[in-house]
Amino acid sequence: MLLASFLFAMMAFFVKSLSPYMSSLEVVFFRNVFGVLIVLVTFFKSPLNQKGGRPFLLLFRGLIGTIALMMYFYNIFHMPLADAITFTKTSPIFTAVFAYIVLKEDLKKKAWIAILMGFVGMLFVIKPSGDIDLKLAITGVLSGAMAGMAYTSIRELKNYYEPRVIVLSFTGIGTIVPAIFLFLGNYFSSDTFDLFIAEFVMPKGIMWVYIIGMGLLATASQFLMTKAYASTKAGIVGAVSYTNIFFAMLVGVAMGDNWPDLLGAIGIFFIVFAGIWISKK
Repeated sequence: MLLASFLFAMMAFFVKSLSPYMSSLEVVFFRNVFGVLIVLVTFFKSPLNQKGGRPFLLLFRGLIGTIALMMYFYNIFHMPLADAITFTKTSPIFTAVFAYIVLKEDLKKKAWIAILMGFVGMLFVIKPSGDIDLKLAITGVLSGAMAGMAYTSIRELKNYYEPRVIVLSFTGIGTIVPAIFLFLGNYFSSDTFDLFIAEFVMPKGIMWVYIIGMGLLATASQFLMTKAYASTKAGIVGAVSYTNIFFAMLVGVAMGDNWPDLLGAIGIFFIVFAGIWISKK
C-alpha cells in the first residue's frame, strides 16, 4: 500500500504535466482507455462467474465514478497536488454518511464526531475567505463526495457482479462520456464549464510519454492497492493509504507548489484522522 500510494502520487505528476498541452477531460479519457483494455484482456483469460441483476446501479457506479475522476483531474490541473489528493481522501467520510443513509448501516457516536472533524478539515483546506475560488472549492468537495457515492454502490454491487465488471462499468463509461464531451468541444466552448466541455488535442511527442506513464502507474498502483486490501485488514491498509497525501506534497513542491500553510496542514490532519477513525472498524 505504501508503494501504491507513492505510484498514485507519481501518476498525479504525469496528470499535472499534461496540463499545458490538453484539457483534464482528455486526460480522463486516456486514463480510462488503459483501464478498458486491461479489463478486456482478463475476460479472455478467465470467464465471468456472476449472477448480475442490478444494471442501473452498475450504470450509476460508472457514471458517478467518472464525474468524480473528472473533478479530481480538474483539481490536479488547477490546485496544489496535496490539496487535490486530500479532497479525494475525504471519500471514506462521505461513504460512511451515504452507507448510513442508503444502506442503513449503524454509525456510532464516535464515527459522527470523526465525520464532523472531516468536514471541519475540508473547510480548513478550502480556507473560506473573500478570495476563495468557489469553483475549485465545489469541485474539490464534490470529488470526494461522488467517490464516496461510488464506493457505497460498490458495497452493494459486489453481491451481484465480479470486480472486473464493476471496474469495466467505471472505465467504460469513463471512456465514452469524455469522448462525447470532447466531440462537443469541437463545436462549443465555455470557460465556466471547461470541466465538461473541451476540444480534443491529438497528442504528440512528450505528451505520449506522459500519457503512457500515467496509464502504467495508474494500473500498477491499482494492482498493488488491490493486493494490499486482499492481504490484511482494510482499516490498516486504509490508514497507510493516506501517505499518498505526503508523497503528493513532495511531488507538488518539486513541481512548484507551496508547502501547505498552518490552516491547510491542520485541515489535512483532521481529514486523515477522521478517515482512519471511520475506517478503523
